[in-house]
Amino acid sequence: MGVNIVIVVQARMSSSRLPGKVLMPILGKTLLSRMIERLQMIKHQAQIVIATSEEASDDVIEQEALKINVPCYRGNLNNLLDRHYQVAKKWNADIVLKIPSDCPLIDPRVIDTVLDFYFANEGQYDYVGNLHPATYPDGNDVEIMTLTCIEKAWKEATRSLELEHTTPYIWENPDKFRIANVAWNTGLDYSMSHRFTIDYEADYQFIKRVFEELYPAKPDFSCDDILALLDQKPEIYQINAQYAGVNWYRNHLGELKTISSEQTKLTFG
Repeated sequence: MGVNIVIVVQARMSSSRLPGKVLMPILGKTLLSRMIERLQMIKHQAQIVIATSEEASDDVIEQEALKINVPCYRGNLNNLLDRHYQVAKKWNADIVLKIPSDCPLIDPRVIDTVLDFYFANEGQYDYVGNLHPATYPDGNDVEIMTLTCIEKAWKEATRSLELEHTTPYIWENPDKFRIANVAWNTGLDYSMSHRFTIDYEADYQFIKRVFEELYPAKPDFSCDDILALLDQKPEIYQINAQYAGVNWYRNHLGELKTISSEQTKLTFG
């Protein structure tokens, strides 16, 4: 029996800045569908589950999951930690991968790199991610938790930011969990300068353009392919450059021990 890997993709329609972003069209399919397609390209065998809320507005997410033949779990709107834990239990996960639905350009090779590290050190870590500190272009977010790890967080976490963002309780308590971080093997840090995630209309225009440029010739285009495209056509980089470095940390700096102001952009315009 191998290790049962479950990838949980959290998705909802009620994004405050760009409502319905996960169902926006990219080359004739939804952004969520395009992202799932990229997750299915990883070399490791994994069960993908879309985790959405019980809100009526998210019925369309469940319908989309059905359409693309991916299981869907529906749970608490704001308690993402509970959603991830319930999926882990229901699908008998040994390890859970948290990959948010706003990362449609995620490189399958990056996911494999983080998984390879976990398996090369199997039994040594409860949590392995690539976000503490982040070095990859923003939107290549991979966080791996063992079932025991997520269960402990689920039982002990109480603050709203810990419940909403799933993993802060883990990486804020290194005395309780064995934690490892995988850095980008280039030695570069593009986490604050390159934005491959979606939160604003400009992000959508950027992602749509990248797919249009790269997907037809190479559906499994890589992070390196995107960077080469941006070098070749710098006007594409400029589409959402004003938001580079903007992330959810900016709203919680006073509450997070392990995050500094250098890891988020406080103002933009």
